[in-house]
Amino acid sequence: MNSNTITAEKNAAQTNSDAPFKVQSYLNFNGRCEEALEFYRSTLGAEVTVLLRFKDNPEPPQPGCGPVGAPDKVLHTSFRIGETEVMASDCQCEGRTNFQGFSLTLSVPTEAEADRRFAALADGGQVQMPLAKTFFSPRFGMVTDRFGVCWMVIVPQPMA
Repeated sequence: MNSNTITAEKNAAQTNSDAPFKVQSYLNFNGRCEEALEFYRSTLGAEVTVLLRFKDNPEPPQPGCGPVGAPDKVLHTSFRIGETEVMASDCQCEGRTNFQGFSLTLSVPTEAEADRRFAALADGGQVQMPLAKTFFSPRFGMVTDRFGVCWMVIVPQPMA
């Protein structure tokens, strides 16, 4: 057995372990992160747990990393929406966001709460699918918020 085979087997064993892990979202708001945090605070009750600005970095920035002349922009933030932790940044501060190919799902317990949260997310955004009863939920809809983040709002179907 050569060393490459041993390394591959070791990596496979680590990959297949039962150690817990999680997948988390990291959103790049391209210069609008603080505005987005305030929006999610007011619409979804988001709670900021970490907020680091570019000026807080004790290391000099690597060439091409981070915005030039924007020390107060967000280097990294972590915030909670309900039981979920979301991370975000201003990244290069290029002004445009490009959230494509994914949605964040907001599961709420009642139709009234779905209506309220959906309307708040739709303010300044665009409704993709209005909230309605579906075969899988008493209330489901899709909306893209004012920052370009796609949301699916759902009231889970009661278990039979």
